[in-house]
Order: sequence, then C-alpha cells, then structure tokens
Amino acid sequence: MVIGVAHEAHSSEQRVALVPAIVPSLTKAGLEVVVEKDAGVKAGFPDSLFEEQGAGIVAQRSEVFQSADLIAQVHALDDSSAEKDFVRPGQILVGLLNPYAVPLTVGRLAEKGVTSFALELLPRISRAQPMDALTSMATVSGYKAILLAAGLHNRMFPMMMTAAGTITPARVLVIGVGVAGLQAIATARRLGASVQAYDVRPVVKEQVESLGAKFVELKLETGEAEAAGGYAKAMGEDFYRRQRELMAKVLAENDIVITTASIPGKKAPILITESMVQAMRSGSVVIDLAAETGGNCELTKPGETLKIGGITLAGPLNVSSTVPYHASMMYARNITSFVLNLVKDGQLMVNLEDQIIKDTLLTHKGEIVNAQMRDLVNPKS
Repeated sequence: MVIGVAHEAHSSEQRVALVPAIVPSLTKAGLEVVVEKDAGVKAGFPDSLFEEQGAGIVAQRSEVFQSADLIAQVHALDDSSAEKDFVRPGQILVGLLNPYAVPLTVGRLAEKGVTSFALELLPRISRAQPMDALTSMATVSGYKAILLAAGLHNRMFPMMMTAAGTITPARVLVIGVGVAGLQAIATARRLGASVQAYDVRPVVKEQVESLGAKFVELKLETGEAEAAGGYAKAMGEDFYRRQRELMAKVLAENDIVITTASIPGKKAPILITESMVQAMRSGSVVIDLAAETGGNCELTKPGETLKIGGITLAGPLNVSSTVPYHASMMYARNITSFVLNLVKDGQLMVNLEDQIIKDTLLTHKGEIVNAQMRDLVNPKS
C-alpha cells in the first residue's frame, strides 16, 4: 500500500500531514510513502529529509493522487478544495475532514466510491489517545493564543520589581477549559500573568487550580453541562443569558480574555456581548479561538482583528498552522498511529468491530456510513 502526501489545498495552511521522522515506522509496516515536491517546506521539512528517511518525491500533485492508495492530509475537505476532484474510486482519505461543514462534499466522496475517515470523530477512549489530532492541535492553539495576546497587549505579562517601580502582572481570563484552555492557562502562567479560568463544567476546577490559576465560580445550575466523552454540552439560551450577566463583571476585571468554548458540530455559543466588550478597560485584548465556528463574542469577525474603542478583538483562524513545525510533528504521529491501526499486512482492514474505525468512518463502498452525516446529506422528510 502506498501512502501519499500532497500540498494542502488551503492557501493559508503551512502544516504537512506526515513528517520525515515517522516515515520509517510506516515503511517498517510494509507501506510506501510518496510526497509531493516541497509539500513540507512551509513546515520546515525539505524534500531531502523525506528522501533520507525512505520516502519518494514526485513532482506533481496529480502524481500523488494517481499513485497513492491512501491520501493523508491535514485539512482534506471544504467546498472549494481540489481533493474531491482528484480522489478516485477505492482510494482512502484520512484527515481532519470537517464533515459537518461540508456535508454535500462528503456525499460526493461517497458517490466516487472513496473510503474516508474523519479524525475529529475519534472516540474519547484511552486506546485512541495517540491518534487524537484535535487534542494535539488544540494544545498548539492554546499556546499560540497567549502569544498573540501578548503581542497585541500594551503591557508586559509578569510582575517586575524594578528601580523604576513595581510592574503589576497582567490579568488573564480563560473561558472554556478544554485542551486549548488548559494550555492557554499554562502558557500565561509561564509568562507570569495572574490567571483566572471559567468553564461550564465544574469538574475542571481541580485542573485549573493545579496550573496555578483561580477557578471562577458563577451561581448557575451546571449539573448537565458535560456530554459523553467529556465535551461541554450545548445549553439553552436562558442559561447562556444568565451566564453572560454574571460574567460581565469578571470580564471587566481582566486585561486579556481568551475564549475557547465550542460544541462539536454546532455553532459556538455567544458568551461575550458587545456591551460586555465595551465595559472592559481600554487596552484590553480578546482572543476568540472559537472564531472558526462563529465565535464566542458576538462582535467577532473570523480572520480579522478589530479595534472596538480601546479594546482589541481578534478572531484568528487555523491557529495551529501558525506553529507548523511542531504542529506537523504532532499531527503526523496522530495520523501514523491511526493508519497503523487501520492497515494490516499492507492492506486496508475496515474492522467495524473496532470502535476507532467505526466512529471515524464517513464513506465506504459508495455509501455514507456515518448515520449523522447521512441525515445531513439526505434529510428525512
């Protein structure tokens, strides 16, 4: 079986799906790796490093899709991407496919007879942890969010005792304590900030405090806030309205706010209103990591940095791609673990008794296998 890696179709994407260091583990398993020329250059991995590890380099994108049995990519699908035109019947596609955003494209993959696996549908079980690309990329995003905030803020982060007087630490609030939120907390603390964090799930309080931050407790009923797998559950609008009312005072006390709250497959909840932003101190910064799914702030414009009075509001997209070297290394390990679980003796083994394979499988043998995707593509009347 041949695994192919091509340039990512997204013009802003700097990551590459496989890196040279993991090629030997694939070839040892009886697989061959082909890489499009310069596919890894933006991430810091030149062709020579791939060749040293046993990968083949091909000149054209079309050659990768013609020769490969399995295509490994980072962002594999959107309405404008070329993958749906290049892939052929019987080919396997593995990556962060973003299926809920492009259900019709998933339908076209099924029509072409492509077998596709979406890594964002990976079950939250211990055996799947080495394959968990969402966790890896959220780690990078949480780290980078703090650096973005530090660059936009007009103050330094740590407390300093200087001959010119004492500089008080920056006050950082992290909303949403998933993987990205925890990494944002840890990074802000390393830079010397005073950090608070809030999450609708009270169970994360211990994690927040273990990183040296203070957990913000609001007087809200949150007993059903956690869904299966540990993700935050979508709550009703009344809950979010009350949450915003209580959060307004906390926001006004902080210099930097990082929001990370998202619900898989749904629009991000609005946690910060225009009036809440306007009540913040001049010079404050908001980094909305949920911008790709609409944003946690009602003023967020995905991909833009806005000035609202004296407040800076940033809605960065594809944040993990801005640290492409380490993000690619982490992602490559995730996808390699997935492929080695999927392929036995050089052959694809779609073992539906394996929860990892069953949950991530989108299309196979001309059909949309995932029931939720099937309903999105062909809604029941």
